Amino acid sequence: MPEHHLSFLPSKWLKDATNICCRSARYQPLLVDSQNMIFQATKVSGVFEIDLEIKTDERGFFARSWCTREFEQRGLNPNLAQCNISFNSQKGTLRGMHYQADGFAEAKLVRCTRGAVYDVAIDMRPDSATFMSWIGAELTAANRRALYIPEGCAHGFLTLSDEAEVFYQMSEFYHLEAACGVRWDDPAFGIAWPGAVVVISERDRTYPDFEPK
Repeated sequence: MPEHHLSFLPSKWLKDATNICCRSARYQPLLVDSQNMIFQATKVSGVFEIDLEIKTDERGFFARSWCTREFEQRGLNPNLAQCNISFNSQKGTLRGMHYQADGFAEAKLVRCTRGAVYDVAIDMRPDSATFMSWIGAELTAANRRALYIPEGCAHGFLTLSDEAEVFYQMSEFYHLEAACGVRWDDPAFGIAWPGAVVVISERDRTYPDFEPK
């Protein structure tokens, strides 16, 4: 703004306005579009571990945690239908292994926002090269890692701390009639859980043995 337009302002106001403009210019690099998420493929086809590319300064950090374009570029499902929160009071709580039947299959992006969990995905797609394989990742509030789980994979987790909270982004709405599951300790999959299961629902505990069709 030309100087003569500011001549009527008190000197203190001018100083404050100058400081604000300087701070804005100094912090602008945190908002550039080059900031991406970090995608790491796993041994299960279509499952990715996703880390943040963190930009820090004296205030803390800024990071992108979701981008439709970045998901599309990797052939991942960018649709967002619902978000859910799972709060778990006690360490050793197990939820899983859940998925929805064909026609209502859902992709999930899962992250731990409080405490820590061991997050697991099982490939339930008969035509997949990694059918019946599983992958586990430790998700914590500290590492801010997320796990992307594509349609046709079962998902579950074991809490590694008390008061663990998990945040889900879902590509499909929940359909009770399409809800499916397999048992957490089914020998067909042989998941190596990192701790004892202390709390589990009756439904999750009693899923029958899985038999491939």
